Amino acid sequence: MSSDVSDWWTTSIIDMEPGRIAFRGHPVQDLIGNVTFPQMIWLMTRGGLPSDAEAALLECALVAAVDHGPQAPSIATARMAVTCGLGLNGAMASAVNMLDDVHGGAGEQAVELYHWIAEAGTPLDEATPAMIERWQSERTEFIPGFGHRFHKPEDPRAPRLLDLVDEAAKAGTVSGRFADIGRAVQHTLNSRKGRPVPMNIDGATAVIYAELGFAGPLARGLFCLSRSVGVIAHAWEQMQQGGRNKGPTPPHYRWTYDGPL
Repeated sequence: MSSDVSDWWTTSIIDMEPGRIAFRGHPVQDLIGNVTFPQMIWLMTRGGLPSDAEAALLECALVAAVDHGPQAPSIATARMAVTCGLGLNGAMASAVNMLDDVHGGAGEQAVELYHWIAEAGTPLDEATPAMIERWQSERTEFIPGFGHRFHKPEDPRAPRLLDLVDEAAKAGTVSGRFADIGRAVQHTLNSRKGRPVPMNIDGATAVIYAELGFAGPLARGLFCLSRSVGVIAHAWEQMQQGGRNKGPTPPHYRWTYDGPL
């Protein structure tokens, strides 16, 4: 059997042979010291290098979502993994596996909803309620990227991110179209509920990813990448504490038995 790796798969991401490494046609030594980590992420996932302004906006989304405290399932899982004896790699793997549809998928879903509205072919004030109704009919009653059980009346991250998108739109870096769509969704939800239903971190980062042209599944992948920073920080802190849990058992780890006597 041939051992040639080309018999297994092909890739346009990396070309490597002894003494040479190139990513998307760029020799690694030319990238080191000349591109930022957000630019490298863009190169690897999209195939080209972004402008400095595009990379800066991407970085803002990545920074905003790094952590949300030990009550977040991904972070709680990382800390619990350490208490069970796992190293950093095991803790990170366990945590990232938590970032599925319920805890991690809202950003991807919000990008999809925004694109439904963008592609509806009708004015924004007509497309937004129509696509919200479609979403609730075909998917779930919950609108991804809006509302927050902890942050009331608003998630402090979302307004800042939208301001940065507005600045980028004024500079011509992005169109601003998806920022308008995100605000239209919030306006529609506010009107229907009769109270504020603020955009949360998922809705705001989804605006940025959509503005920058990242597909929905990549939005989720980028959230996993971002949240991994918080995961490694919490897992490392737990390791420094000897892996032990401190204080009383958190409420979400308590339970009531309701089985047979």
